[in-house]
Amino acid sequence: MTYPPPSGWNDPAGAGQQPGTPADPTLPMSGPPVPAQPGPVDPYAPVNPYVGQQPPAAPYDPYAQQQPPAAPYAQPGPPPGYPGYGYPPAPTTNGMAVAAMVVGITGVMGLCGYGVGGIIGVVGAILGHIAKRQIRERGESGEGMATAGIIMGWVSTGIAVLATIVIIIAIVIAANQSS
Repeated sequence: MTYPPPSGWNDPAGAGQQPGTPADPTLPMSGPPVPAQPGPVDPYAPVNPYVGQQPPAAPYDPYAQQQPPAAPYAQPGPPPGYPGYGYPPAPTTNGMAVAAMVVGITGVMGLCGYGVGGIIGVVGAILGHIAKRQIRERGESGEGMATAGIIMGWVSTGIAVLATIVIIIAIVIAANQSS
């Protein structure tokens, strides 16, 4: 069903025809061209990143000092309240604390060598005290190892001193005995 054209309407293709008769479809149409519908877009087609950009007004100097952003609210980094990526890096372990623990263990084991462990134990205890001070100042980890070095160092030193006193007393007693 076709509707009659509105009154006063002039068909450019049917000029000179009788009103109400259909236009000849083989004749070209006159008037402005009708814009075509955009066709399907290929999603895998390469994209030109320079479409719609203006050329730079001045030559770019890569060594020029960069200006801060104009927005007063712009802050570098992620917005506050959001965690960063992954875990924060662990603090480094103090090397002096590791040395204090190793020397303290060596001092305890050296007690079998006629009191040599006492001398080594003093070194381990001193290294432990120095390591604890460095850990507080630098914010490093290893406080437990430094404490272990201090404890084992002083224990081995105390045992070595007691063993030395016992050995001296035994020698004095043996020398004063009449045989």
